[in-house]
Amino acid sequence: MTAKSIVDFICEHADKKTVSFHMPGHKGSAIYKRFGYEYFLKKIPDNDITEIPGADNLFQTEGIIKTVQEKYAELYKVKRSYLLINGTSSGVIAAIMASVPKGRKLIMARNCHKSIYNALVLADIQPVYAYPEMIHEYGISGEITAEEIEKHLSENPDAEAVIIPSPNYYGICSDIEKIAEVVHRHNKILIVDQAHGAHLKFFRDSGFSNMPISAEAGGADISVNSIHKTLASFTQSAVINLNSEKVDRYTLEDKLQMIQSTSPSYLLMASLDINANIIRDHKKTVFSEWHENLMHFYSEAVNIKGLEVIGNPFASKKEIRLDITKINLDMSGAGLDAAHLEEELMSRGIFAELTTGNILMCMTGIGNTLSDMDKLLAALKEISAKYYGKPSAYKRESVNAVFEEKLELCEVPKEKTRIPLLNGAGRICASSIIPYPPGIPFVCPGERLNENVIEYIKKLRDSGEKVIGVNEDGEITVGK
Repeated sequence: MTAKSIVDFICEHADKKTVSFHMPGHKGSAIYKRFGYEYFLKKIPDNDITEIPGADNLFQTEGIIKTVQEKYAELYKVKRSYLLINGTSSGVIAAIMASVPKGRKLIMARNCHKSIYNALVLADIQPVYAYPEMIHEYGISGEITAEEIEKHLSENPDAEAVIIPSPNYYGICSDIEKIAEVVHRHNKILIVDQAHGAHLKFFRDSGFSNMPISAEAGGADISVNSIHKTLASFTQSAVINLNSEKVDRYTLEDKLQMIQSTSPSYLLMASLDINANIIRDHKKTVFSEWHENLMHFYSEAVNIKGLEVIGNPFASKKEIRLDITKINLDMSGAGLDAAHLEEELMSRGIFAELTTGNILMCMTGIGNTLSDMDKLLAALKEISAKYYGKPSAYKRESVNAVFEEKLELCEVPKEKTRIPLLNGAGRICASSIIPYPPGIPFVCPGERLNENVIEYIKKLRDSGEKVIGVNEDGEITVGK
């Protein structure tokens, strides 16, 4: 049987007209057409150019690219913004390399994205792990506290910078203002991986105080935003914001040109331009509609039997600093874990972003509509009627959270070998083991594997989850 091609798959999927609660945030062509950019969509192949005269240069901006960067600097109220065409990953790697000299220490949240671990390898940087709090009832990681950062800065005065993700994949935010105060009191640099929060600044600007404060407003020296995840640009496009004299702009620019492609996509940069224009010209409209649609969903969701929505502002059991654009569904009360809830939603043409244990996360974006919310609500009501009050269709599993058990940290092995995963207990990890999504390492280089960890990784693979760092033969990389 001939394998389906990429073009066949994506075109067939688009023709199904599914409801997207996954990235990218534009959710399709409608938002471009709504705001007058249909002409751009029609000319995409013809608009795919290189650095011809007048097209400017991403690494020496003096013309049209500089204009777009200035738009973002004004939108985010920062000193400088730079366009990224290799995703937020390129931005965080460049930010770390510009802030931490080779061989020095970086205090980093243990739930950072895998790209941060790549920066450690590239620049021979020594990590100091700051652990997030756990939300035990859901088995997911919560915020990084200012006290945790204070502790590690006091114990590691030779650390050069701090990096944390906020929001994390589930939308849980840390108190950036408090953390920034701690970091700056120690005269260090604060980098915020705001891949999942590019929209926060604009909700706040539009008057919605129930949204967390953005990294830019909270005092981060550098913030990196995946514009494509929740806003209107194409996948792989992002922005890095510099808002401090603590980091030399020319050093940052040099690291960016080292990390990014020398053949930048003008289609990606054009989509960043369009996104900036939409926010600049229609911010109040689009963010008010988005917020109203979210409130509609949350208010209706409280009436669905067997469903709990983490941080629902109409029914929350506890205070969580949450980006409510991430809708975290728990339908274990109706006997469904996240994997089976996902199957039920997909059978109704609704695709979510992430499943973890009992939690299914629907990532909303600037392109989602009220109709999308109503379709999700209708599907959840149908699923509740099908399963609630009947013998549990699927046994509720406890979620073994990644950071529940702190692994012993050793020196990262210089010499490496590959062994079967099941033989790994007691060995020192030499290459990250990463469930994807969310792309947060479960085991990092230098951490010692134990039986609990191995059993959990095996369980993930047996259930069909993607786990980077375990090959098709079930082998992992450890120290010799």
